[in-house]
Amino acid sequence: MVGCTHMGDAPIAAMSVASLVAGYREGDLSPVEVASAYLERIKQFNGELNAFVQVNAEEAMQQAVEAESLYASGDPTPPLLGVPTSVKDAFHMRGLPTTIGSLVHQGQISKNDSGVVRRLRAAGAVFTGKTNTAEFGQSATTDNLLGSATGNPWDPRRTPGGSSGGAAASVAAGLSAIAVGSDGGGSVRIPAAFTGIYGFKPSPGRCPDEKGFRAMTDFVSAGPMTNSVADARILLGVLSETAFPRTDVTGLRVAYCRFPEGRAVDPGVAAAVQVAANTLGELGHEVIETDLPLEGWNDVFGPLVLEDEHRERGHLLTHVPNLITGYERSTLRAALRLDPAEVERAQALLPEYRRRIDELFERYDLLLTPTVAVPAFPLGERPTHVAGVAVDQLWGAFPFAVPFNVAGVAAASLPCGLAAGMPVGAQLVARSGAEQLLLDASESLEEALAFDRAALRERWRLGRPVAV
Repeated sequence: MVGCTHMGDAPIAAMSVASLVAGYREGDLSPVEVASAYLERIKQFNGELNAFVQVNAEEAMQQAVEAESLYASGDPTPPLLGVPTSVKDAFHMRGLPTTIGSLVHQGQISKNDSGVVRRLRAAGAVFTGKTNTAEFGQSATTDNLLGSATGNPWDPRRTPGGSSGGAAASVAAGLSAIAVGSDGGGSVRIPAAFTGIYGFKPSPGRCPDEKGFRAMTDFVSAGPMTNSVADARILLGVLSETAFPRTDVTGLRVAYCRFPEGRAVDPGVAAAVQVAANTLGELGHEVIETDLPLEGWNDVFGPLVLEDEHRERGHLLTHVPNLITGYERSTLRAALRLDPAEVERAQALLPEYRRRIDELFERYDLLLTPTVAVPAFPLGERPTHVAGVAVDQLWGAFPFAVPFNVAGVAAASLPCGLAAGMPVGAQLVARSGAEQLLLDASESLEEALAFDRAALRERWRLGRPVAV
C-alpha cells in the first residue's frame, strides 16, 4: 500500500485535500490505496470511538476505483475526487440507512441522496460512512439509543460534543480526510472546539440540503468539519457551489468578547482564546474588547425549535416513547406545553434579533468569542458549575454558539490551544454572506497559531496497542 510502503500511515491520515488531489494527479498516490488505508484505520479504531454508525467499505472502494480511472484518463477532475469523506447520519445517502441517531429509523434505507450528498457525490468524494449524531440533532453531546456514545479522540472517556460528534471524531482521529456535519444550535462548532478541528457554519441558505431531514429549520445549515481552513474552503465550495479562493486580509476591526452575556468561562478556555485575540492584533487587526448584545436568543430559538419538533416528530411521544431518548422525550413534552402565542412572539422577534446583530457589523468586521465555556467533559457528566459558578445544565457548557444561529450569520470554530490537555476553540463570526472574509481571516489566524496535533496523530497511529 502507498500509505504504508512509501509515506507511512500518519502522513496519509494527516494529508490535506489539496495534497491528496495533487498526489493523485501526479501518480504519487493511489485513490484505491488511500481509501484502503482509511478503511483500515476505521476498522482498527472505530470500536474505541464509535464515530461511525455505518461503514461504507464496499461503495467506498468502488468510488476509489472510479476515481483512479478518471485520474488515469487525464480529464479535468472534480474537486474532491478520491478524497475520503464522512457524512453525518442526518443526511440521506442512497443505499444506506439514515437513522438520524434514532432507533425509530434503524434499518430504514434511503432511496435517494439529499442535496448535500448529491453535491459531494458529484464532486467525486469517496464516502467512508455515516457518522454518529445525537437523536434528531437534539443534544450538544453525541449519545443515543443505537449504541455507545461517541468518544473524543483526545480522550475517549470524554465527549466530542454534538450533535455532529461522530463527524468531528472521524476527522480528528484520521478516520476520514474531511467530514460534513450540520449546525442548528452549534452542532458543528461545539464538536469542532472539543476535538481541535475547524468547524464552519455557513449563513442560512448557503448550503441547502434539498429533500433532507428537517429540524431547527430556521437556524440549521450543513457545514465543513476539517483539519484545516484550506480543506474547509474546498468543501464549502462544493456544498455551496461557490468558489472561495484565498485572499489576504488585514486591518480588520474585531469585537472581542471574553464573557458573552456575562457567562462564566473556564480559566483555561479564557486564556487560550485570549491568545487568539492577541494573535489577531499581531496580524495587524484592531481588536476591541467589548460586550455583545446577544441576550434574547432563547426567546426565539426555544419556541421555534419546539414547534419544529412537535410538527415533525410529536407523534413519537404517543406511539413509540420507548424508542426515543430521554432528552427527545423531554423536548416533545415541552413542545406539548408550548403556547402558540410564544411561537408567534418568537417569529416576530427573529427578524428583530437578526437586525440587532447585523448592526454590529456596521462597526466591526468580525466578532471573537470562546466557542464553548469549558473543555470537553467526561461522557454523561455535563458540568453543573463553570469556574465555580452554577450554570444551567442544558446550555451552561456551550451557550456561545446558538446566538449566531438565531442571528443568521456565518460563524466558525478554530482551535487555539489546550486547557487541561483538551482542545479549545475560538469562535469567529462574520456578517451573513461573508463566508469569504471569515475563511480568509481564519486561515491567517490558523497559520499564526500553528495548533499542534502531533500527540493526537501518535495516539491514533496504526499499529500502536489498542486500548481495552
